[in-house]
Amino acid sequence: MGILGSYRMRWARKRLRYRAQTKRHQLRVISDRTGQIRPGDILLFSTQRNEKIRLPFFLDYYRDLGVTHFLFVDNDSTDGSAEYLAAQSDTSVWHTRASYKNARYGVDWLNHLQSFYGHGHWCLVVDPDEFFVYPFCDTRPLHALTEWLDCSSIRAFSAMLLDMYPKGRLEDQPYQSGMNPMDIACWFDGGNYTIERNPKYWNLWIQGGPRARVFFAKEPERAPALNKIPLVKWDRRYAYVNSTHMLLPRGLNLVYDQSNGEKASGVLLHAKFLDTFASKAAEEITRKQHYAESYEYRAYAERHGADTQLWCNWSEKYINWRQLEILGLMSKGNWA
Repeated sequence: MGILGSYRMRWARKRLRYRAQTKRHQLRVISDRTGQIRPGDILLFSTQRNEKIRLPFFLDYYRDLGVTHFLFVDNDSTDGSAEYLAAQSDTSVWHTRASYKNARYGVDWLNHLQSFYGHGHWCLVVDPDEFFVYPFCDTRPLHALTEWLDCSSIRAFSAMLLDMYPKGRLEDQPYQSGMNPMDIACWFDGGNYTIERNPKYWNLWIQGGPRARVFFAKEPERAPALNKIPLVKWDRRYAYVNSTHMLLPRGLNLVYDQSNGEKASGVLLHAKFLDTFASKAAEEITRKQHYAESYEYRAYAERHGADTQLWCNWSEKYINWRQLEILGLMSKGNWA
């Protein structure tokens, strides 16, 4: 893209940061405990709507990893989840009734909060149904990973989104608050993925898995992107472009080795497909607040009436991160 392309990317980043600043007026603080944040703390940022049933395990999972403070944007929940979060001693919560879609699917809100509170911190940006797995996560806390990244002068860490699902119909295994969702949704596709390089932003673009196989079999190119960069040593000059799929400046997207080697990477276990999925899809189709008029959820709903099973004979049962490394879905790189 040359000098002109780099100039355009700088202006694009400035526009994204300006959008985030203007959208801050849509946020009303419910519980502000950010005064507890100390240098070196690992922060987690998330948007949520009506996810109360998921939140107890989600919070405990990331506390156990080493997250010190949670910063949530609640998009007008009606199930008591905002009140539940506000009661947590390590959580700050903002509420908004504004359009999730017009805030670029919540990215503008989180870009603002990260700019204001995340500068100089390692920040995780995940949804309430995403669970971060990284090399040695069974024996080393998240601080061990971020310290190694700091020593290696690495500013961003990637994690492929891995869709998890149960064996059998989704409705046959009810999820209850506090449960580990992977006790139910413990299966995944070990292959069936395509990878391309985005020449504009330099990030990888990954598609496939059960959503492409079942819901988008006739249009695999429209299947959701699975590439994520959820862990970043944040600087107020940064901005997410599209969810956590890619960032500006573009150098942050070079989370892969360009000389036939491997960089360390992780996985986000995506526990979307529980028995709560049907009602969630129906709500989002009505709200039309997701990408392309909720095209993805409409595809789910159309298929859901015919078959609610994602398991197939090639499905793999999840064991641990080492299994994912053997399958080539993540890598410890040169972190030993």
